[in-house]
Amino acid sequence: MNVSNQPKLTVKALRKTYGPVVALTDASLELKEGEFLTLLGPSGSGKTTMLMIVAGLIHPDSGEVWIDGKLATYAPPFKRDIGMVFQNYALFPHMTVAENIAFPLRMRGVPAARIRDEVARVLDIVRLPGMADRLPRALSGGQQQRIALARCIVYGPSIVLMDEPLGALDKKLRDQMQLEIKRLHTELGITVLYVTHDQEEAMIMSDRICLMNDARIGQIGTPADLYFRPRSVFAASFLGESNILEATVAAVDGGRARLRLDDGTMIVAAGGADAVAVGAKVRCMVRPERVSVLATGAAADNVLDAVVKDVIMVGSITRHYAHLPGGQEMVATGLTRGDGGPAGRGTQVRLGWSADSTVVLP
Repeated sequence: MNVSNQPKLTVKALRKTYGPVVALTDASLELKEGEFLTLLGPSGSGKTTMLMIVAGLIHPDSGEVWIDGKLATYAPPFKRDIGMVFQNYALFPHMTVAENIAFPLRMRGVPAARIRDEVARVLDIVRLPGMADRLPRALSGGQQQRIALARCIVYGPSIVLMDEPLGALDKKLRDQMQLEIKRLHTELGITVLYVTHDQEEAMIMSDRICLMNDARIGQIGTPADLYFRPRSVFAASFLGESNILEATVAAVDGGRARLRLDDGTMIVAAGGADAVAVGAKVRCMVRPERVSVLATGAAADNVLDAVVKDVIMVGSITRHYAHLPGGQEMVATGLTRGDGGPAGRGTQVRLGWSADSTVVLP
C-alpha cells in the first residue's frame, strides 16, 4: 500500500462550543491519501466532535475543512465523498445483506447489472460471499460489522470515517475485526479516519495517532513516537504503562540531562533533554519493559536501589512492583522465567535502564 504525500483531508483551527462547553478548540491536522489516522482520547476529548465536523453532520463555530483540495467546511454530507461506519452498524433491518450493500449505489443511480457485480465483489472482500440473501438479524455482531464496512466501501468514497466501530463487540471478536479492518485498509489502499478510546486498538491499527484531551490535540505521530517519545505526562500515562518520576534538572549537556530525584539519587535522560533548563522541576518517564532487575555486578546508565513489593505473572509477562527509598513506585516488566524470576517479594534489588529510555516531560 502506498501512502501519498498529498493531503486527502486538511482541518484548520477547528473550534466547536455548546454554550459554555468547549467541545473542540484549535484543532488542525492533515490526513494523507491511503493513510490510517486514529483520533484517540478519553470521553470528552473532542475526537467524535472532530469526526462529525469532517462528516458534515455538525458545523464548526470557526475553522476550515478541506477534502481533496476543496473547501468543504459547510458542504452537505452527500457532497463530501465520504463513507461512514458507526458503532451500531446502522443496517436496514428489513433489507437483505445484498440490499443493504446496494443501497448507496442505488441512490447514485448505478445500473442494476453493475450493482450486482459490485455487491458480489465487496462480499468477497469482507469474506462473506454466501450471506447476500440473509437479513441482518441472522448475522453475528462481527458479520454485521463486516456488512456495514462493505456498504461503506462499495461506492469507493474518498475517505472512510469510523466512529468506534468495534465498541459493541466482545474482546475476541474485536481483536479479529481490528486485523480485518487493517487488512482491508492495506489491500484496498483506502484513506481512514478512525475514532477510538482504546489505546491498544489505536496502536495496532494506525499509521499515525492523533492523541486528544480536553478538546485539544495533544500530540500527533506514529504509534512508536507517542509510546516512546511522549511530549506530556498525559501522553505518557494514557498510552500503555509508564513509570513517572519527579525530579529536578541538575545539568544539561550534549543532548542529555542529569536529573536529581527527591531522595538525591541522580539519573540520566536523553529524550526531551534539550527542552529543559537547569533547576527546572520536571517529570521523567521510562516504560516498564525498559526497566530490568539487574543481576549482581550488572551495569546500566541508570541504577536505583529498590525493594520488591509484589510480583505478578500474567502468562508470558511478569511484573515486579518495587518501591524506591523516596517512596516512589517503579514497575519492571520482563518475560516470565521458569525459575520464578530474578526476585521475590521483600527482596532488595537494583533496577537499571538506559538513558535513551528516559524521556523528560516538562
